Amino acid sequence: MDPVDVVRRFNAAVNGQDLAELASLMSDDHAFVDTDGGTVRGKQACLDAWRGFFTAVGDYRNVFSELTVHDDIVTVSGHSVCSRPELAGPALWTARVRGALVDEWRVYEDTPQVRRELGLPQQV
Repeated sequence: MDPVDVVRRFNAAVNGQDLAELASLMSDDHAFVDTDGGTVRGKQACLDAWRGFFTAVGDYRNVFSELTVHDDIVTVSGHSVCSRPELAGPALWTARVRGALVDEWRVYEDTPQVRRELGLPQQV
């Protein structure tokens, strides 16, 4: 399966708050890493975290503008939409994809330094 398609499906599940679809796209050892480096490991722990997040922040969604693939990593630029200002605005993501499953979903602040680290062009 195309890694970009896997990442688009994963994001559609996030945007639709579809825990069953998220589960079907996560590896058993899936990890979620937030912008501060906080990590949740394991499919069930990640599903529990998403469930809590969806309950707390019902209007959150990600909008992707560009996706690139290098080896098993899909790098995404875009923005999040949410009524909570701290969760809205420009963002970057990476997803490590193995076959049809996401091993790691990571969220980054969109800064010049992170863009350099991820090999993305700087914002104009």
